[in-house]
Formats: sequence, C-alpha cells, structure tokens
Amino acid sequence: MTLSRTFTTAGRVLAQIRHDPRTIGLLVVVPSLLIGLVAWIFTDTDVFSGIGPAMIALFPFIVMFLVTSIATLRERRSGTLERLLSMPLGKGDFILGYALAFGLLAVVQTAVAVSFAVWVCGLEISGSIWLLFAVAVADALLGTALGLLASAFARTEFQVVQFMPVLVFPQILLGGIFIPRDQLPAVLEAISEWLPLSYAIDALQAVAADSESTAWVVGKLLVIGAWIVGSIVVGSITLRRRTP
Repeated sequence: MTLSRTFTTAGRVLAQIRHDPRTIGLLVVVPSLLIGLVAWIFTDTDVFSGIGPAMIALFPFIVMFLVTSIATLRERRSGTLERLLSMPLGKGDFILGYALAFGLLAVVQTAVAVSFAVWVCGLEISGSIWLLFAVAVADALLGTALGLLASAFARTEFQVVQFMPVLVFPQILLGGIFIPRDQLPAVLEAISEWLPLSYAIDALQAVAADSESTAWVVGKLLVIGAWIVGSIVVGSITLRRRTP
C-alpha cells in the first residue's frame, strides 16, 4: 500500500463524480433539503431546536452510506476493480482511495448541511460551531466507512439496500432521536452503547446545548474514529476482486 496509489485512486473517483451532477446533488444538496423540510414541518414549535442536531447526524450518514456502498460495488461488478488489482494496486490502496475521495465530499456535504441548518433554518447552537462541524464530519465519514464495509459483502445494489435494516435502521431507532437513550429499556440501552451513530447524536446534541465539556465530546469522537478505522480495515480485508 502506497500513498501515491491511494491518491491516484481518490483522484479517479473524484473525477468520475465531477461528471455526475445527480450524485453531486444527492451528496451535497439532498441532506440540507431534508433538514430544511424537518425545520419547516416544526416551524411554529420548538421541536426543531431539540431534534435539529440529530438530523445533522442522520441525513448525511444515510446518504454517504448509500452513495459510497453503491459506487464501490459498481467498480467490482463492472470488472474495474479486477483490472485495477491486476496492476500494482492493493485492496488497501483501493479502499483508502475511496475513503479519501468520499471523505473530502463528506467535508463539503457537512459544511453545507451545518451552514444551512444554523443560518437558514435557525438552529441555535450554544456551543462551538467548529466542534459541531467536527462531529458532523466524523458522522458523515462513519457513513462512508460503513458503506465501504457493506459493499465488500454485497453482490448487487439491491443487497446494499438490504444492509440498511441491519446497519442503519437499528442505529436510527436506538440513537436517541425518538426517545432519550437513558429512557430505553435496559437491554436496548445496552445495545445502543455499541452503536456508533449513538455517539455522534449524543455529541451533536451536547455541543448544540453546550451541556458537556470539550473533553467529553472528544471522547465520543474517538469512539466514532475507532469505528471508522475498523470498518475500513475490515472492508479492505474482505473486499473481493469481483462479484461471482
């Protein structure tokens, strides 16, 4: 695994996406539109101020998971991955290149989503806006990493969608969006402690309310970072050259 091959892969992915306006719109525009829709629904209430941080975690996470997993799977199904791996390109170079490319897109996506939520939708942030941005970027990167992991096991785009009830929906239900996690049944609360999206939602809500210290938020970021690294490593190990 070399940095030059990783950067070359990332550049190739970004060049492909640059010529795909629909994917760019899905990545950059759709999360902000969904956040705006939620804010509009609760425009005459104070509900959005409570769930707004969770929406910043939720929509970019889902979008990055879907786009990353499907894009990576298509490389394998089209035979591109097999041709690339026949050259001096390792699985680690391929996965890291994709992670880097979509990581850069995640930063852009997060910047747009956070800016839209705060300055257009009026989400009040009592803590540091930069710390909020850092957590939101980590959350989007988490979606990217889990998407790469799912693509290593899926054979078709439909199977990628089938992974959502396994990898995504439980995290949404148990992440504290609908009910605080400490009010969940004991077994479900224990399960939620092992789900990375829970940490992103907790951290975003804490920053928005300025209810926890910076060290506490950084601790949550470290857990999310461990999930990101672990997902990328497992994805690179289990990645198949082509779909049978």
